[in-house]
Amino acid sequence: MSPELISILVLVVVFVIATTRSVNMGALAFAAAFAVGELVADLDADGIFAGFPGDLFVVLVGVTYLFAIARANGTTDWLVHAAIRLVRGRVALIPWVMFALTGALTGIGAVSPAAVAIVAPVALSFAAQYGISPLLMGAMVVHGAQGGGFSPISIYGTIVNGIVEREKLPGNEIALFLASLFANIVIAGVVFLACGGRKLWRQGVVLPAGGTGASGTTGSTGMTGPSGGGASGAAGMSTGGSPAGITGTKGTNAPIQVIPRAEVADTSEGVRLNPARIATLVSLVALVLAVLVLDLDAGLTAITLAVVLSTVWPADSRKAVGEIAWSTVLLICGVLTYVGVLDEMGTITWAGEGVGGIGVPLLAAVLLCYIGALVSAFASSVGIMGALIPLAVPFLAQGEIGAVGMVCALAVSATVVDVSPFSTNGALVLAAAPDVDRERFFRQLMIYGGIVVAVVPAVAWLVMVVPGFG
Repeated sequence: MSPELISILVLVVVFVIATTRSVNMGALAFAAAFAVGELVADLDADGIFAGFPGDLFVVLVGVTYLFAIARANGTTDWLVHAAIRLVRGRVALIPWVMFALTGALTGIGAVSPAAVAIVAPVALSFAAQYGISPLLMGAMVVHGAQGGGFSPISIYGTIVNGIVEREKLPGNEIALFLASLFANIVIAGVVFLACGGRKLWRQGVVLPAGGTGASGTTGSTGMTGPSGGGASGAAGMSTGGSPAGITGTKGTNAPIQVIPRAEVADTSEGVRLNPARIATLVSLVALVLAVLVLDLDAGLTAITLAVVLSTVWPADSRKAVGEIAWSTVLLICGVLTYVGVLDEMGTITWAGEGVGGIGVPLLAAVLLCYIGALVSAFASSVGIMGALIPLAVPFLAQGEIGAVGMVCALAVSATVVDVSPFSTNGALVLAAAPDVDRERFFRQLMIYGGIVVAVVPAVAWLVMVVPGFG
């Protein structure tokens, strides 16, 4: 048995054990990376740790640390109520606002994980307060980021168009952008309908009873603690219609009521700005500017801002370190370290070359789309496109497959799967969700990611490759 096949079988075993036993998949993956790396691939410790996602570790820790402080001092409550005012109390519009916001950020040049890191904590805090399915809100944020991710001035777009030009393939920047945008809009629409969107529309305008906000307050300062109502949804309600029963609730809030549009009040009345919240809002704006304008690392910037806030307001930040999603950090870093071992030993290239050697171009095209989707669910989307587009050159040269359609199909297949909890974006969504059963939410994201991996590459191939575009 070849080393590459052994490494794939070990990965399957890791999934089976983690699914059937209460063992963190990341811990299993670290053990598997050690065993396969040392015994099969003849790698030393440096070679094994080469795949450790240090940048993602810092992003997960930094962003969840900063937003744990924002939840503790009530800043996320204020942002949620500001979003309610923006859409005049129509809660059903909020997921689409988040979709558009992340799409705009990536469309103007933000790296997709950076945009998700900025938007996801606010979006999922809103979902928790109003009983919206966290799966719905997380998917809307990720698909929004990917929808704008291939604009001609975006990171993904410039990289892929550069690869196409380097390989001397026919290219179409606008077609690539529109293919990704329309694909993600359609997927987001399906998710919206499947996860309770229709129920949200039927509710009309939704506000907490009394019009004072869903946030509980503690003490004379009006600070909202982590266990207050500000971080939980409506008790006993599942307005999001989550398939696995996640409502994002663990506490109790004022009951949610439906009121006529004409009676919409200022929902932020019970969540006023104070110095701590103003400083936190300034920190969040600074994070956006640092990432988008100054091109600084999102994780390091977030940790620095969190440390400053913790130093000035230690009482609000005392429990924030404990609220960092450590189990998620272990899970994601372990799995990606094992994927790094697979890359080091050539398993990914081995699989791609095996498919590229198939003599039937259409069959090779659909298999490359599936490999792109499957590998990208665990690894870098741009990295896998950079590997697969050159592999497609030989059969594209035969003229039976349109190059523009093939590149678009590969781009869509390799990026829509970023809802997987093992990808950077999916991991950020998992880590950012407050007051949920993380194991259940992880399973939801994994099942949804599996559905996307199974369905989207075939549809993208059928719509973009089979007609022979380009």
